[in-house]
Amino acid sequence: MDLEAARVEQMRPGHFACPGCSVALAMRLALRALGEKTIAVIIPSCSSIIAGTYPNTAIKVPAFHTTFETAAPAAAGISYGLTLQGIDDTTVVAFAGDGGTFDIGLQSLSGAADRNEHFIYVCLDNEAYMNTGIQAGSATPRSAWTVTTPTGRLFRKKKIMDIIVAHRVPYAATASTGDPRDLMEKVEKARSIQGMKFIHVLTPCATGWRMEERLSAQAAILAVETRLFPLYEVFEGKTYVLTHEPQGLPIENYLSIQGRYRHLTREQIRVMQAEVDEEWSALLKRL
Repeated sequence: MDLEAARVEQMRPGHFACPGCSVALAMRLALRALGEKTIAVIIPSCSSIIAGTYPNTAIKVPAFHTTFETAAPAAAGISYGLTLQGIDDTTVVAFAGDGGTFDIGLQSLSGAADRNEHFIYVCLDNEAYMNTGIQAGSATPRSAWTVTTPTGRLFRKKKIMDIIVAHRVPYAATASTGDPRDLMEKVEKARSIQGMKFIHVLTPCATGWRMEERLSAQAAILAVETRLFPLYEVFEGKTYVLTHEPQGLPIENYLSIQGRYRHLTREQIRVMQAEVDEEWSALLKRL
């Protein structure tokens, strides 16, 4: 069976996302991989704008809009409801941004992971609170410009994958809109696994990253190829598998196309390169 031919679009043309929006692309790819037997949970975020409000929506599958901090428990509740009805052919997927994952929804996400609830959680990470005006959060990298960090954020980005892996969930993975096939294959794999699945997707934001709309895909690719955002899977919290061997390009290739890093000094770039090298070395030791 031709896997590509079997995939059917579950997102309609036309939505309210900004031009060049990677969140819209990630949702489209994930829903295409999951198919029509899917229920989506969506929280206030860019994803809720993309999905649209009743009676207009860009997605074809049923969607449940819940509060900012409850993506995980809402998805768990729907999954339980399906189980009680004897429905085992429908996938529940939660879409949440980095704000609703790294910060506001972290407690409830941790609880769901601890209980190994049966659904897929997709974190759409554009590294700031983009939907409300580009404010910094714990997913915002060090030195990145936002409206609340006009001279650059002082702190390093929270290591959300390490937090999730510490819960020993059956499956966790990173993905990028710069590699659509890898993203869809990971979503399809997650669908076949019982229990909690977490997929961390880097979704560059042309608006918040202060770059041309056409550069969103390039930013997603460069994040991977500079080893800033490596693509890998973790099974049961212990087995790491690298799904793409990055080229190891200089971090400056990635930073230079984004206006949010335009203020960086050579020393700051050197520090960021050292941090990337450090994290890459740590990942290699786990493989």
